[in-house]
Amino acid sequence: MRYSIRLSYNGAAYNGWQIQTAGETIQGSLQRALSILAGRHISVTGAGRTDAGVNAVNYVAHFDMDEGPGLEPGVLRYKLNAILGKGITVHEVAPAADDFHARFSACSREYKYLLHRKKDPFMSAFSWYCGYSLDVGAMNEAALFLEGTHDFRCFEKKGGNNRTSVCTVSGAVWRTYTPAHVKELGYQASPEDYLVFTIRADRFLRNMVRAIVGSLIDVGRGKESPGWIKSLVESGTRSDAGESVPGHALFLTGVEYEASSAGKDCQSRDMGILWHRD
Repeated sequence: MRYSIRLSYNGAAYNGWQIQTAGETIQGSLQRALSILAGRHISVTGAGRTDAGVNAVNYVAHFDMDEGPGLEPGVLRYKLNAILGKGITVHEVAPAADDFHARFSACSREYKYLLHRKKDPFMSAFSWYCGYSLDVGAMNEAALFLEGTHDFRCFEKKGGNNRTSVCTVSGAVWRTYTPAHVKELGYQASPEDYLVFTIRADRFLRNMVRAIVGSLIDVGRGKESPGWIKSLVESGTRSDAGESVPGHALFLTGVEYEASSAGKDCQSRDMGILWHRD
């Protein structure tokens, strides 16, 4: 029987999603826990790879396992959370259609990148401190050139092994926000001190979001004009683009699925998957 699983994880202690020859991974941890419960090896397939240190909220995966006493979805969730380390939380285990595939049934994904512009002791774990003066308007003007279907090889890290570097970006925008400790605890700061970049696309390349953010920061600092991003997308190489920003502030935050494996329309599945629009 096929199951979907919805989880969130702090990537700090893990070498990414995919099983590696060295280092603990999210996929490896899940497979080990499920195999213990099932009494045989269980393979887990995720919605996509995240790099070392990158986080995820409401990440989706699937696995196949025989039903049995003590393996009901609610019990599985409870037992998985008891076995897995504190960096991983399972929100839901649910029966899925036989043709559901966490990766190939997905038709869009969303990432967010957090940064703070003034020193803040409560943000360092999940936000990047960027002390430069930034022109957010110019960064958003530049981000518009990312939208549409393009070859994004200029933002792809070598060794990605992708069949194609063409992706379709449906949205890319910077906005300010107010963290909980500023809103609820009285920490002295302004909402303008905190920025979040949201980008949605049908697929992402290795290191793509971090390279895009680094390039947009160059625009915000005035090192490059907004039109530079257009030039990069049209004919640039990875060495032409900006530096990649750190991974600890990057979150995979949404996955959108087809109504069925044979469906033509892309719509959210009612399985608690986050797919909101800012």
